Amino acid sequence: MKTIKIILIIISLCIVTFLATGLIVKETNYTASITIDKSIEKVFHNFMKIDSTKNWIPEIQTIETVVKNPSITGSTYNIVILNNEQTFKMTQKIMAYIPNEKATFFYDAENMLKKDDFVFTQENNKTTITLNANCQSDSYIMACIFPYFKGTFKEQSELHLSNFKTYIEGL
Repeated sequence: MKTIKIILIIISLCIVTFLATGLIVKETNYTASITIDKSIEKVFHNFMKIDSTKNWIPEIQTIETVVKNPSITGSTYNIVILNNEQTFKMTQKIMAYIPNEKATFFYDAENMLKKDDFVFTQENNKTTITLNANCQSDSYIMACIFPYFKGTFKEQSELHLSNFKTYIEGL
């Protein structure tokens, strides 16, 4: 009986800790970067070509333009992703656009609100892309989960950046 009581206390503490995560950690942040052996102009231009995004993010099934602004900022796209044989939709909005310097994207993907801020710098004809990502959720349970998946989110972003490097250096 004492063993069962101890197990129940441990399980209760784990549940309370998990639920407290959503109260304490309001957002999950991480950074990732990659250096590409191409000029900043070529890297930035190809990075911003929305239709070619499928070349380095293979999970993307379709990209549909909703709003395309001449200034790029404010442009909105609907994207369909295939992940683990399940499709889901997300909306991408370009929040900031400074040619050859910065691009900020906001994603709304079914309980996941994510801001990706990409900063482009050049040194010796090599371009470094630095991603500053911020993930939040409009669901309390998802907000409890996100901090535990920070490493997975970062790993996925690093893979996409690596895929972009392979793609752009092959052009």
